[in-house]
Amino acid sequence: MASLSLAIILVSVGVTTILMAAAESPLAPGGLRCEFLTQPLGLDVAEPRLSWVLQSSDAAARGEAQTGYRILVASTAARLARDEGDLWDSGRAESDRSIHVVYAGKPLASHARCHWKVRTWDQDGRASAWSPAALWTMGILRPEEWRAKWIGLDGGDEAPKDDEFRRLPARHLRHEFTVGRKVRQATASISGLGLYELYLNGRRVGDHVLAPALSEYSKRVFYDTFDVTDALAQGKNALGVVLGNGRWYAMRVKVPTEMNNYGYPKLILQLRIEYEDGAVEEVVSDEAWRVTAAGPIRANNEYDGEEYDARREMPGWDRAGFDDAGWPKAQLVAPPQGALAAPQAEPIKAGEVLKPLAVTQPKPGAFIFDMGQNLVGWCRLAVRGPKGTTITLRHAETLRPDGTLYLDNIRSARVTDRYTLKGEGTEAWEPRFTYHGFRYVEVTGWPGEPKLSDIQGCAVHDAVREAGGFECSSDLLNTLHRNIAWGLRGNYRSVPTDCPQRDERQGWLGDRGAEERGETYLFDIAALYANWMRHIQDCQAPSGSIPDVCPSYWPSIRSDSVTWPGLYPIVLGALYDQYGDRRVLESHYPSARKWVDFMAGFLKDGLIARDGYGDWCVPPEKQELIHSNDPARKTPGEVLATTYYYHILQEMGRYAAILGKADDARDWAARAETLKDAFNRRCFNEAGGFYGNGSQTSQVLPLAFGMAPEARRERVVRHLLDKIERESKGHVGTGLVGTAWLMRTLSDAGHADVACEIATQTTYPSWGYMASKGATTVWELWNGDTADPAMNSGNHLMLIGDLAIWMHEYLGGIRPDPERPGFKHVILRPVPTGNLRWAKTAYESMHGRIESAWKIEGGTFVWSILVPPNATATVYVPTKDPAAVTEGGKPAAEAAGVKFLRAEAGAAAFEVGSGRYTFASPM
Repeated sequence: MASLSLAIILVSVGVTTILMAAAESPLAPGGLRCEFLTQPLGLDVAEPRLSWVLQSSDAAARGEAQTGYRILVASTAARLARDEGDLWDSGRAESDRSIHVVYAGKPLASHARCHWKVRTWDQDGRASAWSPAALWTMGILRPEEWRAKWIGLDGGDEAPKDDEFRRLPARHLRHEFTVGRKVRQATASISGLGLYELYLNGRRVGDHVLAPALSEYSKRVFYDTFDVTDALAQGKNALGVVLGNGRWYAMRVKVPTEMNNYGYPKLILQLRIEYEDGAVEEVVSDEAWRVTAAGPIRANNEYDGEEYDARREMPGWDRAGFDDAGWPKAQLVAPPQGALAAPQAEPIKAGEVLKPLAVTQPKPGAFIFDMGQNLVGWCRLAVRGPKGTTITLRHAETLRPDGTLYLDNIRSARVTDRYTLKGEGTEAWEPRFTYHGFRYVEVTGWPGEPKLSDIQGCAVHDAVREAGGFECSSDLLNTLHRNIAWGLRGNYRSVPTDCPQRDERQGWLGDRGAEERGETYLFDIAALYANWMRHIQDCQAPSGSIPDVCPSYWPSIRSDSVTWPGLYPIVLGALYDQYGDRRVLESHYPSARKWVDFMAGFLKDGLIARDGYGDWCVPPEKQELIHSNDPARKTPGEVLATTYYYHILQEMGRYAAILGKADDARDWAARAETLKDAFNRRCFNEAGGFYGNGSQTSQVLPLAFGMAPEARRERVVRHLLDKIERESKGHVGTGLVGTAWLMRTLSDAGHADVACEIATQTTYPSWGYMASKGATTVWELWNGDTADPAMNSGNHLMLIGDLAIWMHEYLGGIRPDPERPGFKHVILRPVPTGNLRWAKTAYESMHGRIESAWKIEGGTFVWSILVPPNATATVYVPTKDPAAVTEGGKPAAEAAGVKFLRAEAGAAAFEVGSGRYTFASPM
């Protein structure tokens, strides 16, 4: 018989390490495999959570499940190897739980190294082998343990204080120290605001970029921790840090709106050296360090670019023995308001490298490189030329008809990098403290004529793991899925952002109001979004009010609408459903309740009309408009706000029940019912059979949230369908809010064919129209090629809506079960529709890989599925005749591991355990 092997995933507050081991007996093919995604160093969570994924050594096995586990956590690798859990030995726990197991051992001290492993018992009581060892380390847990000081250089070369274009030179800081004994372990903890790069003895430490992560600086400042043991040398050593501006030294003053400025760049660093003899020494940032603003990075700004003069390079500045006598001593500077905290999400890294597809010369001396993809990041160049030659790179998403850059939609952002050559052979360069959203880069000042190979595009984003894929028989839908993936990844900048190309790039809440659930199927965003929820909590005012942008770098953007801050409680539910994260509910329930109660103050006559944005960017009546002027297209504020508020009340009631707050749950339910009654009395047009003013979104939201009574639903659905077919001609007729629920609502109402018609349009307005115009991401506007350039980003997320959710959950058929979250139980229910002949999707869930692949052959629906060990699934096989459904060539009800549950309209439902199954049924 098969036995279970272990793929251990340490998900301590989202930082992920993966280790995989073969089964004890029989061995899985290939033996041991080990893969590290992120080393979890410097955690400051007192009770980390441990998770693991079970794998079977027999691909044909079914119904495999965990019945127990034992976790060992040890202070040294040697102790763990001897099976000594001196920090924690859980003993054999009779449990099928394999995710978010809370550490329950001895209290963990700062800098503690925690080596751990786990073994499990399967459904037959057999034990697995111990997994390979994994490791996490603790950070600096108490403020008083920070003996380093904040240092910097307040002042220095900069633009006039009334200049909007704030392009401060980078600061270089350095310090030498001596290591006289054999080192056992050394870790460096650092925060450099706004951005930093750390060097030790001439070597770059880590591969993070644009670090540290963004935060609400008045409440929280992130520090990173690195293992630098191998970089230390016996004798003299040197630390070097480069500080960029980031969001700390604000990019702007008042354009396009007021922006928070927190001061000049500053640094805190603490190097902890543990010697073999047990002694501990700390090297800290203080006034003995040296600093200069005269280095090669003459300006850096996330909107405007970076200027680098290679003639100013200081060879050896980050090595021992460098002459820094001309550098002034660092200033002791005021610490930030926010407390130092370890990050809880993956860092930003430079990932994919793109080679340009073509280079043109639309005018003398100006060369346009086409990367073939709208990406977010920067260019890497290799060049030879005379000393003092300055190369200028400008970035844009599209071109004008004459082949030159189209920059109108960039607004005030200068998006320009400059590199001045030192004239010493081939020089390689890429910026450090800026980024751009672009497909095209204009190069001027090049010595001679550049070759296609002289420039590369570097995609830069949070190092989120790919979580799944989707393909189907429609080339257009496959293109749209790729466009969504590129757009999502490019807008991960330690928080989910928008518009990576212009003077914005903010964490707008409303943009991700529901589509974030779709993101989970493409990327593992558990840590990214959990971290963002902390920022939103940090931004909350004492009154309960939440701004529309978090972190609140644009402090005046606070509308107290329902739909934009309403993302906060909605995302909590998505994180629970998709990842089984109960802790996120526990941590944020009080803050979410505070906001919901604050918004209750805007209720009037049983409804709430608090809405500042409307159904943002509904397709306008004229293609040059950004927003419609047609009252019939504008969904009334009381419909938007009341329906969303009702949905949030329902979600809060669900969270209260999960957390065991029965009184709260009853209160939320009563409040929701009162709101629903008032909405149906006041907002339904009995004669017309529609809600509000009859707009599409006015129908979508009551249907999506279950506010329409059963007796009215069919009339409301018919009205929505009529609007889509008669007015929109089978195209999208909704904006940001309505599109977030459109595809699911149509499909749940039995009209997946209409959803598919909308999804596969190639004329305006549609996702396919964007692709037909060459888009490789998703536009901000349905008419992004013709509208006012003041707001037509070519890389935005808000109009994705629920398209990605629909692809994965409806076409692909993989859905979570909120009653057993984290895909402990899977709902497998594909919706074959339109002219699609096949579709397949896969998802790396918290419990392991789930697959769904169906095709229609000769009138027969053939469906292959994979359910991971320690999970179960309810499988809905589309069929006209439940009795004719087969699995593995025999009647499904007789197949091993398959239990018939019931027949439903158009489907037969079965319960299955883990394993691979192939169902077939007549269509």
